[in-house]
Amino acid sequence: MSDFINLALRRNILYPCNEIYPNSPAGFYDYGPTGVKIRNNIVEFWRKELVEKLGAIEIDGCQILPQQVFKASGHLEGFFDPVVRCTKCGTSYRVDKLLEKFNVVVGEKTELEELDKLIINNNVKCEKCKSRLDKSFRFNMMYKVNIGIGEGNPGYLRPEACQNIFLDFVRIYKGSRRNLPLPIAQIGKAFRNEIAPRNATIRGREFTQMDIEVFFDPDKINDFSIKEIEDIELPVCLLGGKKEQEFFKIKDLQKKGLMKFGVEVYYIAKEYEFFTKLGFLPKEMRYKEVSPEDRPFYSLATWDFEVFTEELGWVELVANNYRTDHDLKGHQLGSKSSLEITSEEKKVLPHIFEISMGTDRILYTLLSNRLEGLNEKAVLKLNEPIMPYHMGVFPLVNKDGIDELGEQVFNELTRKRFRTLYDDKGSIGKRYARIDEIGVRYAITIDYQTKEDNTVTIRDSWNTTQERLPIKDLTKYFEEKLYK
Repeated sequence: MSDFINLALRRNILYPCNEIYPNSPAGFYDYGPTGVKIRNNIVEFWRKELVEKLGAIEIDGCQILPQQVFKASGHLEGFFDPVVRCTKCGTSYRVDKLLEKFNVVVGEKTELEELDKLIINNNVKCEKCKSRLDKSFRFNMMYKVNIGIGEGNPGYLRPEACQNIFLDFVRIYKGSRRNLPLPIAQIGKAFRNEIAPRNATIRGREFTQMDIEVFFDPDKINDFSIKEIEDIELPVCLLGGKKEQEFFKIKDLQKKGLMKFGVEVYYIAKEYEFFTKLGFLPKEMRYKEVSPEDRPFYSLATWDFEVFTEELGWVELVANNYRTDHDLKGHQLGSKSSLEITSEEKKVLPHIFEISMGTDRILYTLLSNRLEGLNEKAVLKLNEPIMPYHMGVFPLVNKDGIDELGEQVFNELTRKRFRTLYDDKGSIGKRYARIDEIGVRYAITIDYQTKEDNTVTIRDSWNTTQERLPIKDLTKYFEEKLYK
């Protein structure tokens, strides 16, 4: 068990769903009280830094969509993983992940016959019983449901959160009184029947996506100004380049044609600013250029944003896809409804650039990477936007008016914009340890000296330093510490 999972289970961050029942299916996780606070803070920071600052419009779409939607989108024919079963015990494996253990890397579009050859040539056997594997086949990962009584109206739980945006685009565009480019955002659940869910919320069967779909005129694909961000150094991993990231200024990526389209340069730069503010370090981030063989079936250009963790290596957190007009054209044909709009007095079928983030993966990797050891204790160092609480208020004892003073300090800070925790149970040392592990940076201790001079002790969990401060100065002190 990793250090982070151990912490997550103990401190009410996340845990397996249905864990009290034997043989519960893998790939489903619940968030506890602490995890919900952190995840909600990540979502609100996404809204502030990307949705609002990029001028996006946010919607909330249904999670079940009819079969014809996914026929038009290409998911019924293209949303597959390659699978192989043991001929003896029947255990199923995802072929590409199985071959990776033999240092064989295959693309998403590799033919089944080629996969079977690779299995034979590398003498790949069942990991459980060492028996021969059967021929590989493609498995559609969508969950099928019946809408209404009987089986005459099939639907699917959406495997990605973005289809609602494409379906609603014309209505949103007309009602918003906006021009292109128009970013439309959505956060919501998506569902994929993963063959081998693993690594907790990194690859689950139910997860949350934060999507922004940017609709733009393809004739103006390069009309995005990068002046304010042109000197940002972006870590990239290019096809045919070095295996690890190289740093290029935004303006050089565009000048050298390393990122071919102005729309991707602009939005990827904004995305990188978001992750930097969130708390990821430049050395642990990269944008990986995805080859045509590995890109999703709907994408003309893909840059995966990845983060390195000691536990899992490089983990994809975001897919940045240039989806062209694939989605609108497909739904236009499938529905026999025109999805063209009038922009600057001409008819346009917009193209789409997508920023699709995995909320659960962001939380997992950020918390895992910011979990550190300090004086043989675990400390979770989170930036202000996503701390579950800014500070904890701890009365030394529950008597002699100390508890009443503690409540007064708590109420005053809560009335401000601070997220404040009150805890009066156990020793001070144990209370410190609890908040250290869940990312609460500051502790305020109310003691007998507080009764004498109206001062409190403030402890910083990042370095365990302590200082004494008058209660009347707390608001100014924390504003400078947290919002400078």
